[in-house]
Amino acid sequence: MQTADLRIALFTGNYNYVRDGANQALNRLVGYLLSQGASVRVYAPTVAEPAFPPTGDLVSIRSIPFPGRSEYRFPLRIQRSVRADCAAFAPNVVHVASPDVSAHHAVSWARKRQLPILASVHTRFETYPRYYNMAWGEPIIEAILRRFYRRCDALVAPSESMAQVLREQRMNYDISIWSRGVDRETFHPGRRDNAWRQALGIADDVVTIGFLGRLVMEKGLDVFSDTIDELTRRNVRHKVLVIGDGPARGWLEARLPDAAFAGFQTGADLGRAVASMDVLFNPSVTETFGNVTLETMACRLPVVAAAATGSQSLVDDGVSGRLIPPGAVHQFAEALRAYIEQPQLRLAHGAAGEARSGEFSWDRINQTVADTYLRLIRQKRAGSRRGQE
Repeated sequence: MQTADLRIALFTGNYNYVRDGANQALNRLVGYLLSQGASVRVYAPTVAEPAFPPTGDLVSIRSIPFPGRSEYRFPLRIQRSVRADCAAFAPNVVHVASPDVSAHHAVSWARKRQLPILASVHTRFETYPRYYNMAWGEPIIEAILRRFYRRCDALVAPSESMAQVLREQRMNYDISIWSRGVDRETFHPGRRDNAWRQALGIADDVVTIGFLGRLVMEKGLDVFSDTIDELTRRNVRHKVLVIGDGPARGWLEARLPDAAFAGFQTGADLGRAVASMDVLFNPSVTETFGNVTLETMACRLPVVAAAATGSQSLVDDGVSGRLIPPGAVHQFAEALRAYIEQPQLRLAHGAAGEARSGEFSWDRINQTVADTYLRLIRQKRAGSRRGQE
């Protein structure tokens, strides 16, 4: 059996209605699979005006706005018409990319038909409650996730550090790596544009600390702003550049009134914005990989990040950036000050990061997922034969 023989039914809670790192990876995966001759059918919530066109065939599943976060959709039980569509498509493997209601039903549908099931892990959902004063809910969410992932045949995680967390949480015993790639045409040092920086009020001789990502509290915006306050108290000259948008933008603008906000960027504009920073500060602990970290490294810039899943597999502490204990504001500030006051250190660590980013090729990475599909199909068929003997 070859990649071209694959027929994949992909269920996800967000394929294209709001742009994020997870659905960018899924769309790239589908594009690669289609280019190799595989058949893919995607089942996900849809909206009238999505953030970008979907790659491949997209079938809408029922959903409602997520309470308190209406830009997101909460998938519901997959309706009869979707089950009929999936049966007519006749997949030989099912891929679930978010542990929501529709995915639970998709797993049950696949298990009843003895189809292999692969789950991809894209974010640490169990950490979200701590950003909304509901940390008590983390063990409950972890237990729900464990039940879901154990009903799947295998998991793929975007980094070894995340895979290790999943093993420690006993989510599954078959966990492999589906890493992430970087678009070297979009992200490279040559994208830097001092005139663009100047238009945002950033002087050429001021070291710029960048934040890159969706502006939501679970990205560590409180730690980011507290650290910037600490630098200001220490009289360390700097400028903050925020790249991205989201429901917490107003909060962050009020919290950091002197920062430059570039808003949502994409394509070449995003590459220009990232390359025009001097150092990335990523305090988030929710990422399973850290696409923004890799994109920044490709632009020859150092990274100061929380020592958490994702960044730990990308940043070599003291070589291409700094890994700091989550929430350690004073240590974050000290690491940033070193890069601000020591340009040679900034250049050396940026060069090391760029070299490391060269190891991430999208085609090679996505073929590992195709190989996992093929392995699971072989294992399922071998198990069925043994059961008939």
